[in-house]
Amino acid sequence: MTIVADWQLANPSPHKPYEWQVAPFWAGLYELAVRSNSRQKYLDAIRRNGESIQWQPGPGPFLADDHAITQSYFLLYRLEHDSRMIEPALARFGQMLQAPFAESLEFNDEKTMREWVWCDALFMSPPALALATSTTGDGRYARLMDRLWWKTTDYLYDKQERLFYRDSRFFDQRERNGKKVFWSRGIVALFQEMAQRIAGLQGPDGYWRASLLDPESRPIPETSGTGFFTYALAWGMNEGLLGREYEPSVRRGWSALVRAVQPSGKLGYVQRVGDQPGDTGPEQTEIYGAGAFLLAGSEVFRLVAR
Repeated sequence: MTIVADWQLANPSPHKPYEWQVAPFWAGLYELAVRSNSRQKYLDAIRRNGESIQWQPGPGPFLADDHAITQSYFLLYRLEHDSRMIEPALARFGQMLQAPFAESLEFNDEKTMREWVWCDALFMSPPALALATSTTGDGRYARLMDRLWWKTTDYLYDKQERLFYRDSRFFDQRERNGKKVFWSRGIVALFQEMAQRIAGLQGPDGYWRASLLDPESRPIPETSGTGFFTYALAWGMNEGLLGREYEPSVRRGWSALVRAVQPSGKLGYVQRVGDQPGDTGPEQTEIYGAGAFLLAGSEVFRLVAR
C-alpha cells in the first residue's frame, strides 16, 4: 500500500484538488495513515490538499461529485478537531437541507447539478452527509442522505440483475452479447443482495472486468472497479454483514490488485474517466484507482488482523 501511495504523491494528478477523481485517494490515504508507521507524512499530505482550497467543496452546490472531497475533511477532523476543515462542507450541506429535490431522475447533464441522477453519485455525496451527522450529531444530514439515496436506488437499481444502471440512458442499451449494460464502477439487505451478485461476476484471476455482464467484450483487467468491489466485500465482512464465504473473493481481488502494481508503485489497468465500460492497459492509471487500492487494502488489513 505504501508504494502505491508514495508513487501517487510523487506523481500528482492533473485533476483539480476538489474534483471527485482525487477524493477516493485522500480518503484511502487517511485509512493508510492511521495504520502506517508513516502516519504523519500522509496526514500532512491530506491537510495540504485541503488547505490549498481552503477546505472548500467543489463549486457545484448540489453536484454530488463536488461533495466527495469533503469526506477527507471530516476524516481528518476526527483527529485534529480544527473546525475550519468542515465549516464550508456544513454550510454547503445546510443549503441542501433547504432544497426540495423533487425532479424526475431521467438523465441529462444539466440535471446532475441538482439531483443524484447517476449511480456514481451514491459514492460521492452520501458518505459525506453520513460523516456530517456522525461528526456533529445533527441527524438532518443522515435523513437527507437516506431520502435521496433511496430515491436514486428505486430508480436505477435493477432488482432482477441485482445491479445498478449507470443512469437512465442505459435502461434499453445492450452489450454485444445482448446483455444489459452495467458498468463496474458504478441498507443491509440490498448490500447483501448485491454482494452475492458481484462476487459471482468476479473473474477466476480475481479481476472484475469493465463490463460486468459481457466480460468477453473487454477481457483486459480493470483495477478501479476491482478495487472498489474488493473494498466493499472486505468491509462487509469486517462489519459482520457478510460471512466467511466471501473471503476467497476478497483474497483473489486483493491478489489481483497487487499484481497490477508496477515496481515503481504505479497502479496499472485503471479505466480513464468515462460513463460506460471502456478499454484499459498496464500503463493506464488514474488517482481514483490508487484510492480504490488503498481503501481495499485498509479493509483487507482489518480482515487479516481479526
